[in-house]
Amino acid sequence: MTYRKTRCSREQLARMKAGKDAARMARPAPDRVPDLPDLRRRIVITDYDFGERVHTLDLYRTGRVDCYRVHVDGHPWQSRIGWSRILAGLRKSLPRIGAA
Repeated sequence: MTYRKTRCSREQLARMKAGKDAARMARPAPDRVPDLPDLRRRIVITDYDFGERVHTLDLYRTGRVDCYRVHVDGHPWQSRIGWSRILAGLRKSLPRIGAA
């Protein structure tokens, strides 16, 4: 079995990589994302269906930017959960009520 030979030699590939590295180092450094606050979002739900009930969801910072540590009414709910799963939990916890 023979292997296909590339058109570029190792030396040419090394020169291209060095050129790309030099161009990257010549560009200004990208701006650093500011540190996120510990409490990133708060969702307040007021339900008037059967009397007034207020629920608060506090979404705290985690090691990932796209995930949250969630506390519902001051009690921990999930240690790390994404935005779409939070919304799915809200949808399931607030069922539909039939019209009278």
